[in-house]
Amino acid sequence: MVEAGMDTSRGSAPPCDACDVVTVPTRQGLEAVDILRRGAGEAVGPVIHDDGCDTLGFLVPPGTAAAWDVPGSTCTGTDGRGLRLDLPPEPPVEGSDWLLPPGEADLATDPAVLREALGEAARLIRAADSCR
Repeated sequence: MVEAGMDTSRGSAPPCDACDVVTVPTRQGLEAVDILRRGAGEAVGPVIHDDGCDTLGFLVPPGTAAAWDVPGSTCTGTDGRGLRLDLPPEPPVEGSDWLLPPGEADLATDPAVLREALGEAARLIRAADSCR
């Protein structure tokens, strides 16, 4: 379910003035980045990673957290006080860095497109792990 008023049509994520952040395990996140970058018209926005390389964070439009329900991930809401994409981009949290910094990526990842990519990434990981 998507929050009322949030545009989630493919490829039309709005600029992120105070982005929410969807956090996922690194392996699933990297698969999702690859899926999004290969997709026709499906763009990935800025992505951050922690120094321990345990998680990736996808910047999504404000308000996404209210309706986010993807198992194995969390979405941190900002209530308009979140991560701002000022240039030059500084890592948003001490101990983190950009995998895809603002300026090299679209302004925000569309939550509906990210949801699909994370689902596909989880299926690919399960398939790969079952072949071992």
